Amino acid sequence: MALKSLKKKRRVQIVALATVALVVSTVLIGYAMRDGINFFRSPSQVMDEPPSPAEVFRIGGLVEEGSLIRGDGEQIRFSVTDGGATVPVVYTGVLPDLFEENQGMVGTGRYIDGVFEASEILAKHDETYMPKEVVDALKAQGVYQEPDS
Repeated sequence: MALKSLKKKRRVQIVALATVALVVSTVLIGYAMRDGINFFRSPSQVMDEPPSPAEVFRIGGLVEEGSLIRGDGEQIRFSVTDGGATVPVVYTGVLPDLFEENQGMVGTGRYIDGVFEASEILAKHDETYMPKEVVDALKAQGVYQEPDS
């Protein structure tokens, strides 16, 4: 009788220990990923509810025609629009080869003092591709046009 009780007690201890380990590992994974999760926002969302300067997020839309200005060195300024709002962007670095005006782009960075300071810029990788988030934002503003097939 005492042996069955001991086995049952041991089994409960193992289940409790496994549950605690699962909870701890889930919390640690979530904590480690907190900086790796970048929320996507369209220019309209950024202008409606500007994020804090500390928040890193992704913005996407079309590079506004006539807004691309190359500064001294590697600094580039342009505006990204979804048809409803426009956000000025500053980026220091080399732009992707396919980056150009009136084309889709996604940038990662922070919105500081009314300017999106990008740490990374991605452009479409062929004639028809545009990131899903950008397409959805442009469709919401009614400015998305299907590419010619």
